[in-house]
Amino acid sequence: MKKQFSEHIRFLSILCGAALAATPRAPAQTPPGLNLQLYAGLSITGAVGTVYSIAYGTDLAQTNSWRCLEFLQPPASPYLWADKSAPATGQRFYRAVVFAAPTNLVFIPPGTFMMGSPSNEVDREPFYPIIVEGPQTAVTISKGFWMGKYLVTQLEYLEVMGNNPSSFVGAMNPVETVSWFNATNYCGRLTQSERAAGRISTNSVYRLPTEAEWEYACRAWTSTRFSYGDDPGYTNLTQYAWFDVNSGATTHPVGQKLPNPWGLYDMHGNVAEWCQDWYAPYPGGMALDPQGPATGSTHSARGGPWFRTASNFRSAWRNAASPDTMGAAGFRIVLVPGKP
Repeated sequence: MKKQFSEHIRFLSILCGAALAATPRAPAQTPPGLNLQLYAGLSITGAVGTVYSIAYGTDLAQTNSWRCLEFLQPPASPYLWADKSAPATGQRFYRAVVFAAPTNLVFIPPGTFMMGSPSNEVDREPFYPIIVEGPQTAVTISKGFWMGKYLVTQLEYLEVMGNNPSSFVGAMNPVETVSWFNATNYCGRLTQSERAAGRISTNSVYRLPTEAEWEYACRAWTSTRFSYGDDPGYTNLTQYAWFDVNSGATTHPVGQKLPNPWGLYDMHGNVAEWCQDWYAPYPGGMALDPQGPATGSTHSARGGPWFRTASNFRSAWRNAASPDTMGAAGFRIVLVPGKP
């Protein structure tokens, strides 16, 4: 019995050897390497829901050189935050301070949403629908930002630019008949004056919202035709917007209609609003903080002006114009950190 068992083992050994001989050898693989590294992180303890300016400096003696990295609204306390822009060498000092936003700004938290309209949305733009409101794109807004609660008024524009180009004069009416160039010039001048006054950091900027930021803020985490619901018969739109039915063919002072869920007024109507992007079809699929194409001939405008019909005030509706056009467009501003 013992001899027979040995014969079986020998027979199996021969078979295994033959199998090994017939199988090509796998190339040697480099074993994985591991490195333990430190990272630039902060554990922030504070009031949940409060917005902080996270800033850094490289020299504590330079008290006016703090540069904002992010406006952060911690969802918990303590909250672990990491500086993904920190260089591999050198040193940074950090601080987190409660940000006292300038008046009339609303904090818009980061998040995701579906940009554009589905093909079956009621009264979706019938002309060139792929270009106008699609293809739908799953967009992630990775960082919070501040946005104007109201459209820029004629008084605000006059104080910064020294003139008022509007057709319908009224200090608290939204400025209109503004080209994209003049809207961006306003943002640049406002940035310079607010930096000089010490109200924003040395790298924070006022600018026009991207289209993605605008629609995200307009929808306020809703997916309906309007920020307040689908409203198939447009019976509630008069509570939120100035349009052809109720405007009397003129603009109106900002903030007279109901706001959207995030406290933004006139997102549906009064004047169209310039956006930062060149106009183009959406990318489709998924996108992180989309900025639009690098070049183009027209810039996007959202929101809809006072003389258009109800379907042009849906959250997904968009239009475009040449940047030097001075028509029915106004704008609102956003405040964001600039380059680190």
